[in-house]
Amino acid sequence: MPTTIEPQHRAGPREWLGLAVLALPTLLLSIDMSVLHLAVPHISESLLPSAPQMLWIIDIYGFMIAGFLVTMGTLGDRIGRRRLLLIGAAAFGVASVVAAYADTPAMLIASRAALGVAGATLMPSTLALISNMFQDARQRGVAIAVWVTMFSVGVALGPVVGGALLEFFWWGSVFLLNVPIMAVLLVAGPRLLPEYRDADAGRLDLASVALSLAAILPIIFGLKELAKDDAGPLPLLAVVVGLVVGVFFVRRQRALASPLIDLRLFRNRPLATALVAMLFSMLIAGGTYLFVTQYLQLVVGLSPLRAGLWLLPAALALIVTSMLSPVLAAKIAPARVVAVGLAVSAVGHLMLALLDSQGGLTQLVVGFLLVYAGGGPLIALGTDIVVGSAPPEQAGSASAVSETSTELGMALGVAILGSVGAIVYRSQFTAPEGSAAGDTLAAAVAAAQELPGDAGATLLAAARDAFTGGLNLVGAISTVITVLLAVAVLAMVRDRPAGDVEAGADDAVPARAAS
Repeated sequence: MPTTIEPQHRAGPREWLGLAVLALPTLLLSIDMSVLHLAVPHISESLLPSAPQMLWIIDIYGFMIAGFLVTMGTLGDRIGRRRLLLIGAAAFGVASVVAAYADTPAMLIASRAALGVAGATLMPSTLALISNMFQDARQRGVAIAVWVTMFSVGVALGPVVGGALLEFFWWGSVFLLNVPIMAVLLVAGPRLLPEYRDADAGRLDLASVALSLAAILPIIFGLKELAKDDAGPLPLLAVVVGLVVGVFFVRRQRALASPLIDLRLFRNRPLATALVAMLFSMLIAGGTYLFVTQYLQLVVGLSPLRAGLWLLPAALALIVTSMLSPVLAAKIAPARVVAVGLAVSAVGHLMLALLDSQGGLTQLVVGFLLVYAGGGPLIALGTDIVVGSAPPEQAGSASAVSETSTELGMALGVAILGSVGAIVYRSQFTAPEGSAAGDTLAAAVAAAQELPGDAGATLLAAARDAFTGGLNLVGAISTVITVLLAVAVLAMVRDRPAGDVEAGADDAVPARAAS
């Protein structure tokens, strides 16, 4: 019979101020994930990178974050989460300055890689520290909702902030934005954030670190490359290699007394269900965001700055639902709150599935708003379930697993749903012979500008119709997946008060023996 865990120490003003400090790097990291895309033309003109170099400039940041999350989450449990956070903040600030003033493509790639490694220290550390600062389950739920909201709002604000900076400054300014934020963290962190580490964590197993990188990095690389039109056999081979190495990683974790990830965490049914649901939710979000941003700019014809502004209503809806979720979950079973949210999200995806290429701006904005609003409860409550289900000494590891799940989901979404949309586009649109317009909508827009009068307009209308057809199919697929997720959450997660996910004999995570 489940036993309720009594509320512990309630957070005061210092903890809430600390949360504000932790929210800053979280917001900044998510802005960095999208802001660089706007600077690509300026970087290309200034540094003259080759096509492969430009791809690495864009992708290396996400690769390094995804690859090092598990390692850094566990490292924080061992050396101290605040210490790792401050080390990562200092490294992030230095790497940002180097990136801003990079004068060669290789220098920018290296600095972006360093930013990714430093970013991997920040994400699990902030989430794990929240679990230490907010021991009361309801307060922790609100704090995690704030953390989730800041991350998602940063993704939406990226185009707005990037567009404004590039309007008045050079491309390096998008990196210098990081420096004052990290300075605030370095000054306020030691005063407002507690230190926590697992005294019985044991030594860091370097072989496990190497295996985790050799598993995650090829999978993320392969998934991203598979989304491209000219992807050969190498991306598929990379995914296979990553999966094979992943098997060896799992076997080693089972044999170690102090593993990099305690696999017994996954015996907890709410935790495992939350991880899977968040993975598929981010898969849908990654694919949908890819198509929505292109629709705004290439179908509607908005500038990047105006497109970013039209994304703000969805961000505001996410803020509201993420913040309301813990309050509602205290009165209604969390699984039901999540399921209702997913139902709302499914309606939004259905609106995208029925979108037309002519005059669809309002329908797109409303549909995307519903998608974001409905996804807020899953990410906020799901993250709380993952962090709250883990023993305190393993909060960093659990946070890293949660972040890895979302990173992998985003990569899967871009690869799978991006490929689905591309297939529809190429099948429905016949480009003039010798034209690259049949590859992407962006290429079709460029080709149409070179054609005279009606010929260009006719080509562009056909290309936009084909792209919208791809968006429609992605919306339909996302609708089905979202409905299935709602059913799975109701079936797999027990009706219990919010914050009580730790309880339950059959769901409990065994405490690891001290090594």
